[in-house]
Amino acid sequence: MSLLSFLLGEKKKTASVAKERLQIILAHERSGRNPGLSPDYLPALQRDLIAVISKYVKIDPAHLKVDIQKQDNFEVLEVKIELPDAR
Repeated sequence: MSLLSFLLGEKKKTASVAKERLQIILAHERSGRNPGLSPDYLPALQRDLIAVISKYVKIDPAHLKVDIQKQDNFEVLEVKIELPDAR
């Protein structure tokens, strides 16, 4: 079935494409970054997240924060979004 999907050019879901792009960005940044330095892609990532989330929910850009933290041997991408109250 996957061969048929490949031949017919089935489009990937937006979420899976976004996930793949994020994984590529993170892998690229990890390979060329000095430890302890803040990644330079975080502001662009934050703008992209605001744009995507704003399509579905009206949010204040000041209420979205993107950060990377080191925990043990892992780097954790932390995204904090304050959503408005549902009315």
